[in-house]
Amino acid sequence: MKKKILVLSISSALLAACVTDPYTGQTRVSNAAKGAGIGAVVGGATGTAFGGNDLKNAGWGALAGGAVGAAVGAYMDHQQKAMQQSLQGTGIEVQRTSENTLNLTMPSSITFGFNSAQITPDAQNALNSVANVLNQYPASTINVTGHTDDIGSDGYNQTLSEQRAASVASYLSGHGVNYGRLTQQGMGERMPKFPNTDEANRGQNRRVELAIVANNNAGAPQSAPQPGYPQQQTYPPAGYPQQQGSPQQTYPQQSYPPSGYQQPAYPPR
Repeated sequence: MKKKILVLSISSALLAACVTDPYTGQTRVSNAAKGAGIGAVVGGATGTAFGGNDLKNAGWGALAGGAVGAAVGAYMDHQQKAMQQSLQGTGIEVQRTSENTLNLTMPSSITFGFNSAQITPDAQNALNSVANVLNQYPASTINVTGHTDDIGSDGYNQTLSEQRAASVASYLSGHGVNYGRLTQQGMGERMPKFPNTDEANRGQNRRVELAIVANNNAGAPQSAPQPGYPQQQTYPPAGYPQQQGSPQQTYPQQSYPPSGYQQPAYPPR
């Protein structure tokens, strides 16, 4: 019986993800549903871990985890769509690599000249669009990774990949993306996308990748002030008459020690 409750709880979480989009309110099956499924499983496991073998706790954990997973999935759905629309025709590849991760691949042919870490004007226009979308979806972190082909020494390629990643991260930061969201690294020639057998493949391997990872609170509704709630009053209220009291008596101010006082010598002689 308890197992049935757990199954029903997880199924309910999946159903909720399928029918509710926090942004549009439309009924659809999308990556949000998959995210809800992952969240439900993780939430169920967490509920059991904290509640021993109590499947009731697992069921509540599944429902909570499913709701969070659905929100994150929907958040990334909309960010993916906005990014694809803004980068259409730029040559930058936008790919959903997991439920909470969006990957942007910028080949060197449109971002940098050969053996250079200076961003081209075309790449600057594309990165302006990337920054604009990232600023609309702030509940994520961005990992910028530079790659090279196999021409040149390992050490030189490592440095060049780091410089290219730093150029992209610096450009995004200079266009409003919070620097605290950005990390950067260079992989040199160690992770080719294609075999370095010809120039076409090498051009694809000379690239910068942006991994956009949603935070756990992505898609969560933002709290807002309750309508009609009275604003906090200052004290005393504006226009409030000051308390009338008896006239304050003035006292002569005395200095210390009194004038003419002889300071005794110490120790006494």
